[in-house]
Amino acid sequence: MFDERLVSVGVRVQEEDVHWDLSVTQLIEEALIRHEGELASNGSLVVKTGDRTGRSPNDRFIVDTPDVHDKIAWGSVNRPMDEEHYRRIKRGICERLSEQDPFVIRGLAGARRPHSRKFMVVCEEAHQALFAKQMLVRPNRFELWRYGDPDFTVLACPSFTCDPTAHGTNSEAAVVINFAERVILVAGTGYSGEIKKSIFSAMNYLLPVEDDVLTMHCSANVDTTTGSGAVFFGLSGTGKTTLSADPRRQLIGDDEHAWCREGVFNLEGGCYAKTIGLTRVREPEIFGAIRFGALCENVVLNPQTRKPDYEDSSITENTRVSYPVEFIPNALLTGVAGIPDVVIFLTADAFGVLPPVARLTPEGAKYQFLTGFTSKVAGTEEGIVEPQPTFSSMFGEPFMPLRPEVYARKLGEKIGRHGVRCYLINTGWTGGPYGTGHRIDLGATRAIVDAVLEGSIEDSTFVHNDLFNFDVPLTCPGVEPGILDPKSTWVDGCAYDRTALELALMFQENWEKRFPGLTDIAEAGGPKVPSTATEAEPQGDLDSLKDQD
Repeated sequence: MFDERLVSVGVRVQEEDVHWDLSVTQLIEEALIRHEGELASNGSLVVKTGDRTGRSPNDRFIVDTPDVHDKIAWGSVNRPMDEEHYRRIKRGICERLSEQDPFVIRGLAGARRPHSRKFMVVCEEAHQALFAKQMLVRPNRFELWRYGDPDFTVLACPSFTCDPTAHGTNSEAAVVINFAERVILVAGTGYSGEIKKSIFSAMNYLLPVEDDVLTMHCSANVDTTTGSGAVFFGLSGTGKTTLSADPRRQLIGDDEHAWCREGVFNLEGGCYAKTIGLTRVREPEIFGAIRFGALCENVVLNPQTRKPDYEDSSITENTRVSYPVEFIPNALLTGVAGIPDVVIFLTADAFGVLPPVARLTPEGAKYQFLTGFTSKVAGTEEGIVEPQPTFSSMFGEPFMPLRPEVYARKLGEKIGRHGVRCYLINTGWTGGPYGTGHRIDLGATRAIVDAVLEGSIEDSTFVHNDLFNFDVPLTCPGVEPGILDPKSTWVDGCAYDRTALELALMFQENWEKRFPGLTDIAEAGGPKVPSTATEAEPQGDLDSLKDQD
């Protein structure tokens, strides 16, 4: 007899052939039996994801159905797919899964139960199911018993490759979200990050539209003594995971959160961290979390000792590990906290222009949130081998289906209502641009974050930066004062001025192109480029700065 729970989504498999909600140990055993990976000396399961070792933003689609047509911000990020092509891809995936003994994980997205959604993930491979089990919020026994029908189903099938001609895709891979059917398709890629980010994308539509809740691409933590919370916005590679894993604070989560009337809550039950260059000294919490139950992707092992070599990027710069949040010793296991006191925007400036820290007004916070300037670092996406400057609204535009103004309005309301302090922290380059300067020392960045969270940064004297329209501190506890002024770190001050003006013009051009109707926000919180400079063309090519993470 076919399992009726899967027949409803198009997968026809005998009941006895479906692996429902296996334990972590069982999933690891199945992965080893199927030769999907091998155990490292630290106990983690290590797999290779094939040709695709990062997300493929050009292969992401949303099915254009009448119920969402007028709500989605269609464009180069949210690409439409017609229903016929969707049905062809789904039919092919379901036929492939029906020939196998798939793994099914039932979990939740959203730690605060009134706003959570039930996601059922149907996987071709055991390690994908392990990833889903560790990354989703795990329902307790009672919640699983009364689980019922899922709110959304994910069908993940790496072995099914798309035909661009027949399926309307750009390659053999596709990630397709159908809000009408409440189904996500992940085809032609074994990179598990596609499962994670497609679920996040779905929640970024569901919660704002159905629950009037702000969703955010950010990490979050809370002070164990005072209960003071903080959120860290930032694209991959800017330090969200690293900087939020603080032994003196409880980690709420490292990547995806929502902010409702009661406070902030984690959308996930796990963490997904980069491991390239990982050491026990620099990132002890993440290093210690890589043990039995963790899943490493594309990490190179010593063939004799099976010890991970986190310096080896021969497969990809984007080596990753996923693990349940409880693997972090100081994690807030409920995933639920109150109203945050601090909002931090993390940027990795490859121009070496922005200061390591700047204080923002509420208007400046909305401007930076909508602008989302940073640099994509090597390995986070297919084809990225060196830092590339980019503007990605909300510091996560590839995952935000609605218009940016929807999220910005909700964030601005919450900052204003609760008097939240806001800062821009640059974790990118200093002493010059990429290739000339060097990345800001992680120790200095940690000291800056500590001062921001404790509030001691406010004891400093601040100087207004007229060009970028924010306030820069002259001192910061535990930080060499010289690095706080980025111009002083350059050998050629005139070259700094030219590059700073170039970047400010890029900010201005991006805003005029993306948000021509929001001039009030730009005037109050954006750069103030001298009128004599606006006639000059910026040296950078804005069209090459893609609005993707």
